[in-house]
Amino acid sequence: MENFADRLTSAILRKNSRVVVGLDPHPQLMPPHLREDASLEHGEGIQAEAHAIMRFNEEIIEAIAEHVVAVKPQVAFYERLGSWGFLALEKTLAMAREAGLLVIVDGKRNDIGSTAAAYAEAYLGDGPLAGDALTVNAYLGEDGLRPFIDRCRGSAKGLFILLRTSNPSAGDVQDLPVHGRPLFLHLADLIDAWSQGTEGEGAYRSVGVVVGATYAEEARQLRRRLPNLPFLVPGYGHQGGTAADVASCFNPDGTGAIVNSSRGVIFAYRERYGPEEFARAAKDAARDMKVDINRALGLGD
Repeated sequence: MENFADRLTSAILRKNSRVVVGLDPHPQLMPPHLREDASLEHGEGIQAEAHAIMRFNEEIIEAIAEHVVAVKPQVAFYERLGSWGFLALEKTLAMAREAGLLVIVDGKRNDIGSTAAAYAEAYLGDGPLAGDALTVNAYLGEDGLRPFIDRCRGSAKGLFILLRTSNPSAGDVQDLPVHGRPLFLHLADLIDAWSQGTEGEGAYRSVGVVVGATYAEEARQLRRRLPNLPFLVPGYGHQGGTAADVASCFNPDGTGAIVNSSRGVIFAYRERYGPEEFARAAKDAARDMKVDINRALGLGD
């Protein structure tokens, strides 16, 4: 069974892409005709919204697949619709797998003991909500992460642990000084230790970290400290991160990181082509993002 990190690196090199697209279907930003069509068929309400999301995601996935290595559905946008939302998430995961894409479930889960184990089974097991990788929160310490990390050993599953996030108030906690160093550097050392034993055939482990594009200098420090951990990098585009910023997250050979954009890709129709051609707009936005990052890394188009 191929290790998650090996699968990720293989996809990066095969497609010459470091792009992840977040499938975050904000209801206010969805193309209006999709919601109207779904309402005509299913009536007003949650069921119609879920069907609109499934159609939207299907067309987005088909359009972007050649330019991206993974998709990252944010679970909250599906949970809010109850059972219909979970159905939309299940269908989305299946469509992404059918398109040959890796799936990172953005759930930011965390707990301890049997509850953490249940989360790990749900999102890293063999059930309908399982992806190839899951985002998790480290605030509860090692016993809150152990069930997730154990799932990555001897399996094809991966994990991305929140480390240095892209939100404006991240520093309120992550920069707190502890023995002369910011807290996020202490957490980096802990994750480095916890992730041992998840190595693949290549250079990387299946347990990675989330490092925001909006903190380029901190990303540079973390890349030096964690050369064997894959980085999931949010914050490109809409949140202000540039290709030059995210370049510091990569190793010299252009591997070791993947960069996420959500609304900048899936809602690109708001800037080009219009809502009827939302899929074409997403395809071109994903391609442009791929080229932008590759050029910043000196890798060509």
